[in-house]
Amino acid sequence: MQRRRSSAAFTVVVSVVLVVGALVMGLVLFLSGAPGALAVGLVLAALPVAPLIGVYMWLDRYEPEPRSLLLLALGWGAFVATSVALLLQLADTAVLGTGEGFASAVVAPVTEEATKGLFILLLLFFRRHELDGVLDGLVYAGMVGIGFAFTENILYLTSAYAGEDGMPGGFSDAVGLFVVRGIFSPFAHPFFTSFIGIGVGLAVTSRSWAVRVLGPLVGYLLAVAAHGAWNGSLVLDDGANAFATYLFLMVPAFLLLSGFAIWSRRRERAVLTRALDDCARRGFLDPAEVPWLARISARRFARRYAERAGGQQGRRVMATYQNEAVELGFLHHRYLRGVAPADFAARGQSHVEVMRALRPGLLWPQPTAGAQPRLPVVEQPSRGAR
Repeated sequence: MQRRRSSAAFTVVVSVVLVVGALVMGLVLFLSGAPGALAVGLVLAALPVAPLIGVYMWLDRYEPEPRSLLLLALGWGAFVATSVALLLQLADTAVLGTGEGFASAVVAPVTEEATKGLFILLLLFFRRHELDGVLDGLVYAGMVGIGFAFTENILYLTSAYAGEDGMPGGFSDAVGLFVVRGIFSPFAHPFFTSFIGIGVGLAVTSRSWAVRVLGPLVGYLLAVAAHGAWNGSLVLDDGANAFATYLFLMVPAFLLLSGFAIWSRRRERAVLTRALDDCARRGFLDPAEVPWLARISARRFARRYAERAGGQQGRRVMATYQNEAVELGFLHHRYLRGVAPADFAARGQSHVEVMRALRPGLLWPQPTAGAQPRLPVVEQPSRGAR
């Protein structure tokens, strides 16, 4: 009951804020330039979005997050984080009269990372059961950052096309800016906010109260520092140090973070295998099912086989069973680490009951122990997945 109330509260709060943020950003975009300039900005800003989303969906393959939450994360970054950060920066300029350099290097990183990171903190408080570790934090941080960059790029590219600060404008200026923002630094905002995602992911999986408290805070400070270093290099000394900062600081840091994300993704297979093996020993599933659940290629092969043998219904049953088993596995992993959510027993029992109800309709590629073989054995997934 408490989990349902928290989920409902999260959905209501985020939905209302999204609507308000969309209205604010819609007005800002409407006033940002002529329709032609806005159209150019919109099209160019949209080009990197699909490839960026594809990267984070690839990271999210072992335990896919709910698509509705990923869409909310994109919307939060595109509408809420951008509009609130813009309002805070306008208030800073009006009240404190902060100069352009300080505003770009300090005020913007502080406000933008706070508004982006707020979504991940809301997940931590209201939908904690959706966060199973660092990789989940990285995925949600990435989605928020992609949404934020999309809207911010529209504003910058529209201004570049329309011309400002003595610049002639036009399509060539817009394309030139797109090369800088959309090709050389498309991961900038997802990269900055990833530190918050890592901090929240560590907080979820740690038994230490210090890590639970300091993880998100340190992550936020690192996000602000990385964001500030990049923005500062663009405005200080007329951007004379921008290339050096990009080449010797941002690129190595991004590569290290990318390597960490890939390592975390590979680690999830081992984590899931151990957790499902323990679930099997406790009788929650058949031990022979584990190889078909822990490997992504095996899952795909099993779904294809179920579709060939039982049509779309067979595929749906297999896919649902796999999703339930994977959720059970990661929940059980948190239980084994001593960091399970308060309602883990009820959630685990729910997964087990759904799996039990689906099991009679499963069409495995090979007979599993304790089950009557339905179909002849076919080739192993290592061959079929090639």
